[in-house]
Amino acid sequence: MSTAHTGFCPVYRAIGVLQEKWVLHIVRALLDGEKGFNELARAVGGCNSATLTQRLEHLEALALITKRTEDTQGKLARSVYSLTPAGRELQGVIDAIGTWAREHLREDAAQPV
Repeated sequence: MSTAHTGFCPVYRAIGVLQEKWVLHIVRALLDGEKGFNELARAVGGCNSATLTQRLEHLEALALITKRTEDTQGKLARSVYSLTPAGRELQGVIDAIGTWAREHLREDAAQPV
């Protein structure tokens, strides 16, 4: 199979989006429901604020998440993030990865079974 890319390949493009560091962690966290920025940062764990902001903006541009600003009466406005229907459809992708991982990866090593 040739590695030359001669046009749009949806699988190639999807992998390009989903392989960005933290993207699937963000989606997985939002599958549990909407979250504010700090709550999302805690749920993702280990992602610095600048990177999280950049990933969220990118996911919003791709229409996978939405951002809503809540007025908190005199305090700084709170940003709340949630998945769009397209973002929620990634549940199947995450479930498939989980099924594959349980079958082929061991907990005590990063090596396939």
